[in-house]
Amino acid sequence: MTPSSPAAEPRFVVATPARSVCDHNARALERAGALRLLALGTRRGTAGVPPERTRLNLLVGLASHAAARVLPQFTAESLRLRLHPWFDRWVLRQLRPGDHVISSYGYTNACFAWARRHGGKTFLDAGNSHPEHFWSLLEEEHRRWNCPLPPVAHHHFERARVMMAEVDYVLSPSRFVRESFVDRGFPPARILRNVYPVDLRLFQPAPQPRPKNRPLTLISTGALTLRKGTPYLLEAFRLLRQRHPSCRLLLIRDIHNSMRPLLANYRDLPIEWSPPLPQPQLVQLLQSADLFVLPSLEEGLVRTALEAMACGLPVVLTPHCGADDFVRPGVNGEVVPIRDPEAIVEAVLKWADKVMASGELPRRLVEEHLLAVERFETEFLDQLRGLGLLG
Repeated sequence: MTPSSPAAEPRFVVATPARSVCDHNARALERAGALRLLALGTRRGTAGVPPERTRLNLLVGLASHAAARVLPQFTAESLRLRLHPWFDRWVLRQLRPGDHVISSYGYTNACFAWARRHGGKTFLDAGNSHPEHFWSLLEEEHRRWNCPLPPVAHHHFERARVMMAEVDYVLSPSRFVRESFVDRGFPPARILRNVYPVDLRLFQPAPQPRPKNRPLTLISTGALTLRKGTPYLLEAFRLLRQRHPSCRLLLIRDIHNSMRPLLANYRDLPIEWSPPLPQPQLVQLLQSADLFVLPSLEEGLVRTALEAMACGLPVVLTPHCGADDFVRPGVNGEVVPIRDPEAIVEAVLKWADKVMASGELPRRLVEEHLLAVERFETEFLDQLRGLGLLG
């Protein structure tokens, strides 16, 4: 085989307008000697990828940052998504025949089409379910709560939907994502596992046993949105306090527009708020809780749930979380139906006495090797070798 053949000398381009899980793919490719370019719309590159293989579009990042500071949240997000065609054209000018492109929904439509016409393959980082599945499920939820906003800016949904025709392979982090593509006719053989890793050096169980005088303490560390099932979490907390009046709920004050009008309905609840936290402080907050609860309607893979399990917390999740793939009911958590506060309460009560009576040191509730960066890289690169795209 000649050195210029695609299998002997693959050329991978990873392109995302913001830092994302694709950083892990880029680092894996760099270590394998297969990364030609990492294109980002940020001020800084990513650790593990040298500057000579990194291109930064500072204007994309600056425009996104400025919009987030001066515009309402949904408007700022919509403007940021409007920048994707600009980012797409910028990356397109840097492509070469034979390049394989890794990107995500609506980021690089023109690049995907060009790469396929010039001998390359395209890989979609599917951080959420198929665009049509995403839209159908969440549009229904927004109607249910009389939310006037769409699940995401409609122009972005259309761009993501159109992009699907140019996808060769889907990088899927979970069963939920995989099934959403299979249900829409995508061949299973072209769906690759891409289960995101967790920083296990940082997310660890508490060094001391649970304090005996701590009330039952629930935590959810994600943003508060209709998509993440926040109304069902708050309703479950209200019901739970009828059984455990001292029960606590710890939340991060990251409230999206879809949820703001509904919070007034729950102002009677004694929620304990934290600001968005850097990861070391987030670890301490997780270690101060007993159960992680997230009743999401749509997630590719909830890494916050995996981080909680790495810190020794049982989890209560829905089958739409991605992280439910790691749950063994009765062993490290429970899986409950979507839109079901009563089921959340029952799952929490199953664990309440167990966690409150424990006098042992907490331990990880997920096998370390399943979340390790080394596992992620090995699995990703082995799949590329199986496709003949990596020597």
